[in-house]
Amino acid sequence: MAATNKVVRIGCHSGFWGDSLTAAHQLVQHGGQLDYLVSDYLAEVTMCILARIKAKAAGAAKLGGAGEGGYVAEFVEHVWRPLMKPIMQRKIKVVTNAGGMNPAALKAAIERTARDAGIEVPVVAAVVGDDLQPRLDELRPSLRPFAVNGESEPVLFGEMLPVLSCNAYLGARPIADAFAAGAQIVVTGRGVDSAVVLGPLMHEFGWRACDYDLLSAGSLAGHVVECGCQATGGNYTDWRESAAQGWHNTGYPIVEVAADGTFVVTKPEGTGGIVNRFTVAEQLLYEIHDPCSYVLPDVVCDWSHVQLLQLPAPPGSPISNRVLVKGARGRAPTAYYKVAVTAIDGFRIGGMVVIGGIDAVAKANAVAAAVFKRLRLLLKLRAMDDFVATHHEVLGAEHTYGPHGRTGHSREVLLRIVVHHRQQAAVALFAKELASFGLCSAPGIMGAGEGRPSPSPQIRYASCLVPKQAVPVTILLADSSIAVAVDIAPAASPPQPQLQPPHEVAAVPRQAPAGGRWGMVPLVALCLGRSGDKGDVVNIGVVVRRPEFFALVKAAVTEQAVAAYMSHLVNGSVRRYELPGIGGLNFVCTRALGGGGTSSLHIDRQGKAYAQMLLDLPIVAPLDWLSLTKL
Repeated sequence: MAATNKVVRIGCHSGFWGDSLTAAHQLVQHGGQLDYLVSDYLAEVTMCILARIKAKAAGAAKLGGAGEGGYVAEFVEHVWRPLMKPIMQRKIKVVTNAGGMNPAALKAAIERTARDAGIEVPVVAAVVGDDLQPRLDELRPSLRPFAVNGESEPVLFGEMLPVLSCNAYLGARPIADAFAAGAQIVVTGRGVDSAVVLGPLMHEFGWRACDYDLLSAGSLAGHVVECGCQATGGNYTDWRESAAQGWHNTGYPIVEVAADGTFVVTKPEGTGGIVNRFTVAEQLLYEIHDPCSYVLPDVVCDWSHVQLLQLPAPPGSPISNRVLVKGARGRAPTAYYKVAVTAIDGFRIGGMVVIGGIDAVAKANAVAAAVFKRLRLLLKLRAMDDFVATHHEVLGAEHTYGPHGRTGHSREVLLRIVVHHRQQAAVALFAKELASFGLCSAPGIMGAGEGRPSPSPQIRYASCLVPKQAVPVTILLADSSIAVAVDIAPAASPPQPQLQPPHEVAAVPRQAPAGGRWGMVPLVALCLGRSGDKGDVVNIGVVVRRPEFFALVKAAVTEQAVAAYMSHLVNGSVRRYELPGIGGLNFVCTRALGGGGTSSLHIDRQGKAYAQMLLDLPIVAPLDWLSLTKL
């Protein structure tokens, strides 16, 4: 591949369906000359919503909601409509997965909006083929389990549950091919989040399917920006540092990518938030499993030795906000796509009650017990089965912290109660009965939310694998359909993680050694962290604040230590992976979210606070080290 000084600038304006309405405007109008504007709207819960809307039949696009056939209409109303003129004038190309369950419908909406505005209609391509639900019966025999930490997730296909959606996570090749065919805008359905960045890079630099290190680097660039401002100070452990720069105008991420795969993470000048080694490191760790074997459709990535370098601040600026990323490696992809499946499993309903005063926590627990007991009596009177599951949490009393909670005597709490039943009539009893406890139970009940809660379908989620050769992918461009030739790896078996060997570490004293300046410190004094979910699996990534801390943190924060500390939440296994390039450890915990995502009755069903919780883990360390950190 010929050397080139070309740099491709890509800005990401959406990390989920619900991101800021200011983001796209900020990047287009204040982000310098962008080559591409990309966005990620889809998560498992998003696909559920769009699938339900699609199932209810097509209708007029709804402002701020889902469009006809199940796409994200917010992209049209809040991104394309107000910004199409500067996007077209500046020749910014666009990639979005807002196509959801119907990319072709989004393609038509974009074209129609431009036509109605009297501007040149852009060349829009739609990538289709990820929706496998119409072919479910045909594909059943070829589906394979998806395993994490050696544990296979349950597959819904063998159960008598109505399947809502079944979508393969496609890769970046169709996006690259669409641009090569002349597209200015590419819309997709379900694909891996990082593909919205890798696809443009494959097109711009001519990266081949066998350029595994480059594909891994491009995927990492996409991974860093796919969650929007999580790379620019959002969800950052040292949040005060980010808040000081202003959250009201947080900058959205831009990657400046070179042909050799190295890239710089930055944000528009004059915006809030912050870009430093740790904001990028935290995002690198987000929602990955084995960093040596992160399986994507186009490449299996090894990010274990990635390096992050803070670049000098420009003249006149006290903060750099520019981080160089290099060192990604890759190898051949597998012969399988991951598939996300959702199905309806009865109904759920939840309600919240504020309780104040003396013994508020004890009163909340007593109220919850009484609610469940009365509801079960009503079910028995109606000859109905018991609930599939019930759950309550006393928020404000560190309920989620389990044995590590410190505020069990709070005088103001929020009681959250959730029930799950196969029949809608059963959960409807909850809606009628909850408010009555304001008169018949504990003193100090201040309110029960905004009116009666309503039942909603209980959605179950699972993953499996499907052979790539069984999933034809097509690009819809103008009036033609272009088949995508996806390279099939020679491997005949599903991907297996390359497990790192068990770590032999010295025992860590639980008390300060005599005569030394050692003592118990919280892990946050030495590390930062971020956690994320995939189904019922949570990953908790930590990264050391200084390289000299790494050996001690490795010795102290073992799989056993994390499993014990998080045992009130984690019911499965805990496996640790190392990222020596950034001084990071990644803990992958199975059966940790009460089913995860749409299946879970827990308040933290996506594990957002798990890293914050682990950062309170006490470990023995030299007390002199505390002077080396900002804390």
